[in-house]
Amino acid sequence: MSPSASFAVPTHWSPEQALAVLEALQTVREAVWLVYGRQAQQAWRDQLVPDHGPPDFDPDLPF
Repeated sequence: MSPSASFAVPTHWSPEQALAVLEALQTVREAVWLVYGRQAQQAWRDQLVPDHGPPDFDPDLPF
């Protein structure tokens, strides 16, 4: 996932402040995973597997 253009990380943080934010995000990530891990994995699978079969093959097209 790429960073969103609508969210800018402040550039004035000290390294300690940046580390504190990273640690807080990791704590939130772990808490969300404990509650929603299985559902999140299934949602990810659902996004990766199409609901329909492959597109029709046309042997006359070069690609």
